[in-house]
Amino acid sequence: MTRQKEGSLLLGIVALLTVVVIVALVGVFALRPEDVVIQGEAEAAEYRVAGKVPGRVEMYLYEEGDKVHKGDTLVIIYSPEVEAKKEQALAARNMAEAVNEKAKNGAQREQITGAYELYQKAKAGEEIYRKSYERVQRLYEKGVISEQKRDETEAQYKAAKATVRAAKSQYDMALAGARKEDKAAAEAQVAKVDAVLKEVAAAEAERYLLSPCDGEVSELFPKVGELVGQGSPVMSVVDMNDVWFTFAVREDMLSGFSVGDVANIRIPALGESEYPVRITNIRAMGTYATWRSTKQNGGFDVRTFDVKCRPLATIPNLRPGMTALVVK
Repeated sequence: MTRQKEGSLLLGIVALLTVVVIVALVGVFALRPEDVVIQGEAEAAEYRVAGKVPGRVEMYLYEEGDKVHKGDTLVIIYSPEVEAKKEQALAARNMAEAVNEKAKNGAQREQITGAYELYQKAKAGEEIYRKSYERVQRLYEKGVISEQKRDETEAQYKAAKATVRAAKSQYDMALAGARKEDKAAAEAQVAKVDAVLKEVAAAEAERYLLSPCDGEVSELFPKVGELVGQGSPVMSVVDMNDVWFTFAVREDMLSGFSVGDVANIRIPALGESEYPVRITNIRAMGTYATWRSTKQNGGFDVRTFDVKCRPLATIPNLRPGMTALVVK
């Protein structure tokens, strides 16, 4: 073999070894496991402000982003139904008081006449509600109005008939004269109407929706003038003093996470500072989608766990939804 051929062979071996080394280095770097980043987000307690009475939003006293305190009036609801019930209850109380006085003092001709007039008035009201109910029933059968409107009209008609019966009984009692039992019944009627008035007052108070906590208004749902049903949320208030972080951690990475342990996190939106948090709860997420198969690598199926942490101190400028990273 000539010297030239020996040099070419040596050069080829060197080139081959170089390629092997390069491929090996690329493989090492390519197969090197990446640093695992455990990411979560900040959350805060959120309260939905809702009322017990239906109506329309009359006024918002706070807007989105405003700070509020527990007990502050946030929203005023206009409810004509509550106003109507209040007027009915006041009228019923006046009538009950008159009946009670009559029972105490004995029926006079003027009282008998008054009871008769009330009875006639009740009958006239019943006739009006009867016609209204029949008209609404026909519209309901044609599908023009809702079942709720039909039910409301029917309830008013039934209430009117009950008022007629009550007025008739009072008129009959005036004619017969009050007995001891009648006096007791009249007093009981006054007490019953007083209880209704308390109920109406409670419903009226529900028109004013109060803040359940110190916090911040995060969202307004209906606009001013829009209808809201019973229990429908009107406003959302976030309690910025009740915040926590949640992290989704695969079970093969749970080593080192225990309830009660303290970890450090970093919040990119707030810079490079680290904040200590305490792990308060670890629970498995409830859907099959949280499983991840690793069997192709000879491993096992792993599940994702929800790790909940609370900050050990107040974190200035923290907002719900901000990303948080666990510092290794």
